[in-house]
Amino acid sequence: MDNFYVACELGAERSRVLMGNLRGGRLTISETRHFQNSPLTENLSRIWNIPEMYREILAGLREIANYEEAVSSISCHSWGGDFMVFDPDGSLDTPVCRPPETKLTTGMEEFFSQVPWETVYDETGVIPQPDDTLFQLASENLRQLKRAGRLLPVADGFNHILSGVPRVEMSLAGGTQLFNPQTGTWSERLLAAARLPSKMFPRLVPPGIALGAMRTIISKETKLDNVQVVAACSHELMAALAGLPVAANENWAFIRHGSWALMGTEIAEPIVSEAARELQFSNQIGLGGSTGFHKRIMGFWVLEECERHWRTQDREIDRNVLIHFAGSSQPFESLVDLTDPRFQTSGDMPFKIQEFCRETNQTIPRKPGQITRCVLESLAFLHRKTLCEIEAMTGHKITRVFVLDGQQHSVLNHFTTNALQRPVVVVPPGSGAAGNLIMQAQALGHVATVAEARDILSRSIKTQTIVPHSRAWDEAYARLADLVPA
Repeated sequence: MDNFYVACELGAERSRVLMGNLRGGRLTISETRHFQNSPLTENLSRIWNIPEMYREILAGLREIANYEEAVSSISCHSWGGDFMVFDPDGSLDTPVCRPPETKLTTGMEEFFSQVPWETVYDETGVIPQPDDTLFQLASENLRQLKRAGRLLPVADGFNHILSGVPRVEMSLAGGTQLFNPQTGTWSERLLAAARLPSKMFPRLVPPGIALGAMRTIISKETKLDNVQVVAACSHELMAALAGLPVAANENWAFIRHGSWALMGTEIAEPIVSEAARELQFSNQIGLGGSTGFHKRIMGFWVLEECERHWRTQDREIDRNVLIHFAGSSQPFESLVDLTDPRFQTSGDMPFKIQEFCRETNQTIPRKPGQITRCVLESLAFLHRKTLCEIEAMTGHKITRVFVLDGQQHSVLNHFTTNALQRPVVVVPPGSGAAGNLIMQAQALGHVATVAEARDILSRSIKTQTIVPHSRAWDEAYARLADLVPA
């Protein structure tokens, strides 16, 4: 029997409408529509074009209706922090925008002058960021907010538009900096501190809950009947973790590359402690009531800053060429501690790398290939350091590490494998959609358990496993550890 589901993957830059087909214990996914999410900028505020996103979603649903297959359900997932406000009559209050970064940073600092950031972490289990919902709201006109009806994060806002049912799913609630993952409730303490009316915040639901039938007006417009709207994992990261083909009872970790990367694991209960706070770990509710336990670490930003500097020197070099030269450079010649504060700010990054090497009596990398090799090896060792922290915090020995959307980073994946001395599994793009779709199937009773869902994903997703083949990385990691004060 075929079961069809629709996932709306809403990205801050690019969005997709996808259809999943569950048949014979396998899930197949096809993209039916993609579109750019192109926010406008006005007075340094980012204005999200929600009406255009809605029109594109409807266009995608109409295309799916042309297949004349019975679609069981639909669900949306998105980035966190940003939100929609609905008036008491249910209409969307526009524009939907994010204030300027300087205003958000000021709002966050002012809030911390009233409530220490340690208290915010103790309430939410999430490391604060300036664009969290709490700090966006702290910079808004409170009198205007008091007249508002409901506030919903982006994906939950679209699920509300599709179903007419206002609910906030817990994984995306974690991105608001107003949700307590230990109690599964909104933080009354932070709402009161920010003077936010609790009536604005809809009822919370765990991941994988059917909200109700798609609104009649949308069914008529798209020609899709009897479609349920599901709150799967509304947060993009937790949807991606739900879509990983992990084994039952396996202790695994993940890396998601980017300018700034995320690295973490899945645990049974949140860890909200002084040690977790000092190590900058966040907690988000996920598949089956599990917790995504992760932290933000350095990604490709240092290399991007190097490339930016070289361009100012009329030395623009293609990234693939840089990687090629890095591959032919001397291994472990120069290593840097990417948690050093100097690497957290922009500037002449090649000089900063050379400065660190000079201070630590290492060979000073001069050529772009040497510098690139230094950055990639140092990133791999940062992954090892973070994995040690994960194992210490959770008490679990990690057996495999999954890299999300990592095919284009082959050299770093191999470096990471040898640095970790663990198998690294490279997952193809689309794990967020896979997690969204498999959770819809579970919400509707087409998949009985989380274990069955994971088993289906293992049969459906083709991955590449890299195994470690060199122990030389252990000695190099010890050398780097000796360079860095405890």
